[in-house]
Amino acid sequence: MSIDLTGKNALVTGGTRGIGRAVAHTLARAGASVTACYRSDEEAAAVLARELKEIGGDHTVVRADVSSPEDVAQLMEHCHARGGLDVVVNNAGVIGDQTLEELTLDEWHRVVTNDLTAVYLVVRGALGLLTEGASVVTIGSAAALRGLPGRSHYTAAKSGLIGFSRTLAKELGPKGIRVNVVAPGVIDTDEPPGQPSEQQRRLGSLIALRRLGRPDEVADVVLFLASDLARYVTGETVTVDGGF
Repeated sequence: MSIDLTGKNALVTGGTRGIGRAVAHTLARAGASVTACYRSDEEAAAVLARELKEIGGDHTVVRADVSSPEDVAQLMEHCHARGGLDVVVNNAGVIGDQTLEELTLDEWHRVVTNDLTAVYLVVRGALGLLTEGASVVTIGSAAALRGLPGRSHYTAAKSGLIGFSRTLAKELGPKGIRVNVVAPGVIDTDEPPGQPSEQQRRLGSLIALRRLGRPDEVADVVLFLASDLARYVTGETVTVDGGF
């Protein structure tokens, strides 16, 4: 069964690399008009713009730091000019590795601001642009469900996305807007896929499917949640980790 998003406008934050890039490709191939935003990597942005042009359709790649209220306001003006939003995919984020003993307040704020507050800014900014039946999908992390040493700030922010999304599902449900989280496990974002490292082989041995995930496998779940096939799915966290 193919999913057709022709006539739908989609926003993908952090859309130029890894999972975000795969989501942008997948939504575009399904017929959506995609706006992808990025913070600083001009080369990756130019590559994505070329790739989306090759797929075909009306797509844009724009610079926006979604942790900045001013940048988000400009991003929403851009999306308004393109006819509103039917799909919002919150993918932009950062990661950090520090134990609590090492964790500084600045590092805590950096991760929480980029991984949690930025999603609040984007969704709140998009409220007036979301059409009836729109879908908001946020990329969380399976680590939020089990914890991960050295990443208390990261898992706290990703856990916060679950509560945030469940509450928004109840607030926005009467308007027909669905809000869900996709929680990936260990995803190999190398393009093209290379020879697995020793660490990747070790992690793969802990996964039921005995391999790491690929960005397109996360993107396919996002596509489902963005489509009418998931029209009665909201407030959910879908784990995509191969049975870790």
